[in-house]
Amino acid sequence: MPRDIPVGNGNMLISFDRNYLIRDFYYPYVGQENHTSGKVFRFGVWVNGDFGWVPDGWKIKMDYLDETLVTDVELIHEKWKIKIYANDLVDFHENIYLKKIDVENCSSSNIEVRLFLAHDFQILQNDIGDTAVFRPQLNSLLHYKLDRYFLINIFANKKFGIDYFAAGNKGRPDEIGTWMDAEDGILSGNPVAQGTIDSVIAIHLKLGRNEIDTCWYWICAGKEWKEVAYLNSVITRKTPQEIFKRTKNYWKLWVNKEQLNCDLLPAEIARLYKRSLLICRTQINNNGSIIAANDSDIVYFNRDTYSYMWPRDAALIAYALDLAGYFEITRNFYKLCSDIITDDGYFFHKYNPSGSLASSWHPWQKDNMTQLPIQEDETALVVWALWNNFSIFREIDLIKPLYRKLIKNAADFMMNYRDSETGLPLPSYDLWEERQGILTFTTAAVCGGLMAAANFAQAFGDGELAQGYRNGSRKMRFAMDKFLYMQHENRFCRMVNFKKDGSLDFDTTIDSSLFGIFAFGVYHPNDVKVSNTMQQVYDALWCKTKNGGLARYENDPYYRASQNIPGNPWFICTLWLAQYYIAVSRSKEDLNKALDIMKWVQRHALPSGVLAEQVNPENDEPLSVSPLTWSHASFIAVVQQYLNKLIDLEKCPSCGVSKYSKSRKINLLKEIKNDI
Repeated sequence: MPRDIPVGNGNMLISFDRNYLIRDFYYPYVGQENHTSGKVFRFGVWVNGDFGWVPDGWKIKMDYLDETLVTDVELIHEKWKIKIYANDLVDFHENIYLKKIDVENCSSSNIEVRLFLAHDFQILQNDIGDTAVFRPQLNSLLHYKLDRYFLINIFANKKFGIDYFAAGNKGRPDEIGTWMDAEDGILSGNPVAQGTIDSVIAIHLKLGRNEIDTCWYWICAGKEWKEVAYLNSVITRKTPQEIFKRTKNYWKLWVNKEQLNCDLLPAEIARLYKRSLLICRTQINNNGSIIAANDSDIVYFNRDTYSYMWPRDAALIAYALDLAGYFEITRNFYKLCSDIITDDGYFFHKYNPSGSLASSWHPWQKDNMTQLPIQEDETALVVWALWNNFSIFREIDLIKPLYRKLIKNAADFMMNYRDSETGLPLPSYDLWEERQGILTFTTAAVCGGLMAAANFAQAFGDGELAQGYRNGSRKMRFAMDKFLYMQHENRFCRMVNFKKDGSLDFDTTIDSSLFGIFAFGVYHPNDVKVSNTMQQVYDALWCKTKNGGLARYENDPYYRASQNIPGNPWFICTLWLAQYYIAVSRSKEDLNKALDIMKWVQRHALPSGVLAEQVNPENDEPLSVSPLTWSHASFIAVVQQYLNKLIDLEKCPSCGVSKYSKSRKINLLKEIKNDI
């Protein structure tokens, strides 16, 4: 089930499924240590003796308050004639998850409502040795194990503290779970349980006809009792209302800090752009690691997750955020890259959110020969993205400590990791992590990375070194013409390998990643080799269905929903096509193709604006993980490139000045009158 309306602050991430149930609770890293292991935190409601768990009997609408990372959820139960309005957030500064709950009695008689919130913690991603205990000092419930503490508390009926609770065991034939204790509307009050345990709290409300009452619920996360007790005191001192207000205001300020020419975009595109910025932020750690996706349901597919940092995905996400002006986020990413790059100048397959080396399926040995288990494009694209960052922000203090350790180190590796005769990169694994060889995408990325390194070397006065990097990139570019472009097919191949007799073994599969030939500056977008290739990419991979969208490559088997299409449409691949249309546009009218793709993306997003990895071509349902950070970042990049191209195209013929302002100014948000 896709994750929807995630909320977080770079240390903590809370994800809901489409039934508005908490399924993922990450702390202290986004994507590392999921303290639910994907289990459900149930939400139940008792009304005048009738009980039910959400979603049974409820109509649910899930969204965000505009321009914030505060959820906007509506639950309607027609039989009981009640409505529940909920807002969830993670405080922008403290590790506090806060929920505001408004309960409305839509009937003409008085009612009693009891809300039940159940917690199925699997602290440190296992259910062994947990403790749940009621702490009367703060009238709070505490779950803990080792150095992970989670304090649960409420404000209801004009006072702080929990009155109704139960802790107990689960996972045994006669102990299914303490959550079942809620189904009669009365909790046992058991104050402690250890081992494999869960807990439930209740909030009792009495509502007159057409009356609305508000209550608050929160979970504080920390590494010891003193820390979570302090966070609880922050809430009681400042009040839940103030925590809610300051976080809502912060995100409004954050998402509007760079002026966007919204008047040049359809309203729904501008809205999804801002939503994408915010959702990207939930998937990025404050230490700089940019996580691909955090959807624990993927575990049941391959016993691993997407909760890792792939340097390639992260570099392209950072590129998009730099285009959008969010240097303060990407700065930490580039610093982290400098810390984790190997002494030999390359990045490994992927990394944990903390920066440590992650799991991998790339071997160190193949056919009894030692090899590097890498995807070389990951190394190249970090350097390429960093040059884009520098060209925008000119932050010399960032680049200075990165120059030798990251830039020069990576560039020297790319120069050395080449075939001495052809100048092509040595074989490595592809961006889809499915095959090994000399890939067009990887080669284009390495060309772009070497040119970026040459630009840095020139800027730092290393003229001879810069020339060497340029020569290496140029030789590689010529080798692309000779070995990767197929004259008979009039396009680039996906991959080539050299046989022992010197002949070429082409992988002629049409792959959307061929967009890399122009995206990284290797070929001009109007080069005939590019136009030939991209036309064939569209012809072969555009799904000829009412839903449309571009597949990854011909006969893509991953989550394939139908045999009548080349593969499921992916958001990133479809948006790569938009990037090409933008690059070759010569008039405002030409840009309409890219605008149509942006509208396609918006139509296929969840109502909250969340973008998955793939779309089911038959019913538009999200497939694989959701949200995918790369999907949102690609949308951000396309919007920025679209606006920049439109601004450049719409110039006054006499003075050469654009009709539109391209300046970036801080938006002070006049409606926000109070300090955050």
